[in-house]
Amino acid sequence: MPGTVLLLAASPAGKGCLVDAASVLPVLAAVPPAVLAGTETANVVELADPLEPQAVLTRLRAAAASPGPLTLFVTGQLHLDRRQRLPHLALARTTPATVRYTAFPWHWFREELRLRAAGTTTLVLDLHADAESWVWLRANALDCGPAVAVHGRIAPPPGRRRVAVPTYMKAVATVLRSGGRPPLEQLHHMAAARIAGEGEVGDLVLSGTGTGLPGGARTGVGTGVHAGSGSGVPSGGGAVAGSGVHLDAVAGVGAVAAPRTEPEVAPAALTVPAPAGPHPPAPAHLPPAHLPQTPVPPAPMDSDPHLAITAAVQAGRHADADALAARCEQSAAVAHGAGSQETLHWAEVRADLAMFAGDAARSCRAWMAVAGARLTAGQPADAPAVEAAVDRAHHQWGRIGETDSARELGPALAELRARVPGRREGALDHVHRQLRQLQLQTHG
Repeated sequence: MPGTVLLLAASPAGKGCLVDAASVLPVLAAVPPAVLAGTETANVVELADPLEPQAVLTRLRAAAASPGPLTLFVTGQLHLDRRQRLPHLALARTTPATVRYTAFPWHWFREELRLRAAGTTTLVLDLHADAESWVWLRANALDCGPAVAVHGRIAPPPGRRRVAVPTYMKAVATVLRSGGRPPLEQLHHMAAARIAGEGEVGDLVLSGTGTGLPGGARTGVGTGVHAGSGSGVPSGGGAVAGSGVHLDAVAGVGAVAAPRTEPEVAPAALTVPAPAGPHPPAPAHLPPAHLPQTPVPPAPMDSDPHLAITAAVQAGRHADADALAARCEQSAAVAHGAGSQETLHWAEVRADLAMFAGDAARSCRAWMAVAGARLTAGQPADAPAVEAAVDRAHHQWGRIGETDSARELGPALAELRARVPGRREGALDHVHRQLRQLQLQTHG
C-alpha cells in the first residue's frame, strides 16, 4: 500500500525567527519518496513556510485521510498563545502577539490523527522552543496522541540574534540519503548520535512507540510529551511521562523511553477546532469512505465498543452504531456522572455518527448539547474542547438542507456563538446573516 509523507517546515519571517526551518526541505526532498515513507511507493506533500494555519490544516487533514502509512516530518518552532497558554507551531506571519490567530495549534495534530489506526502514523520532529515554551515544556504535555509514534528533539532557544539550524532533521535526511531506511527508532538514535557528536547539548530527546512506560518512570495526570528539568532529571527516567512519548532533558543523546497507552476512553470523539466563519470549514471528521477499510467484525460489549461502531458505520448500519454509542453514553453517565469526560466522550461520538449518517440537524443539536454541558461544568468559553464543539455545531448547521430545521436551530446557535466566539472573527455575524436569509426564504 502506498505511503504518504508530509514535509512541513515553518518559522516566522524577520526577527522572530529562531530556526531556519525551510533549509531542511531541499535535503529531505533529495531522499526518494519510498525511503521517506518506508513503503514501496509514496506520495510526498511539501509545505514550506506556510502563511495560514487553515492551509496547514487542509493538507494535514488530507494526509490523515490516506489509508496507508503516514509519516510527518515537522521542523519549526514552538510558541505559547497569550490567551490560553497552549503550544503552537509558528508560521511565516506569526508574531508573539498573534500566535493564537497566525500559528498552528499543536493540538490540531492530535485531533486530525486520532482516527488513524495504531501503528500507521509517525511524527519526526525537530523543534526549537522560545523561552516561554521551554519553561512550559518542563511541566506540561506536548500532546501527540497515544497511537502516534514520535521521534525527534526539542531544542532550547538558540540565544539572542542567533538563528538555529535544524541539525537533527538534517541528520535524519543524511542517514536516509546514505541508502536504505533503518527502523525509525534506529534512525532516531543515529541522527541523535550525529548531533551529539557535533556538540549540541541540552535538547529534549523524543522516542516512543506507544507500548508502555519503561521501568522507573512515573506517569502524570496529563497526556503526551513531557520534559524533565535539565540537570534535575533523576537517573532512570524520573521525568513525568504521559500518553504521547516520554522525554528527558539530556546532554547529547540521553535517555529515551516508550509511552504508555491511554487508560481512559479511546480518543475517537475529540474534534478539530477548525474555526467557523463566513465560509464554514470542511468536515472535521473522515467520511465513511475514509474509515479503516479492513472489515471489522462486531465486537462484544466487554471489548472496545469503538470497533463495533466502526464496523456498523462501514456497513451503513448507522442506527445500530448510534444505539451502541447511546448505551455507552448511558453507562458512562451512571458510572461517572452526566457531565463527566467519559459521558461527554460518547456524546461527541454520537454527534460524529449523526454526521456520518448525513443527519446534519441531529449532529448540530448534539454538538450544541456537548458545548453547553462543558460550559455548565465550568469549562471556559475559550477551552479547545468547547470551541471545537461550537465550531462543529456551526459547521453542521450550515449543512442542514431543510429550511425549517435550520431556522429552528439558528437562534440557539447564535446564543451559543455569542458566548463562544471562537478563533475566527465574524462567526456570530455569519449566523445572524444566515438567519436573516432563512427568514426571507420563509416570507418569500
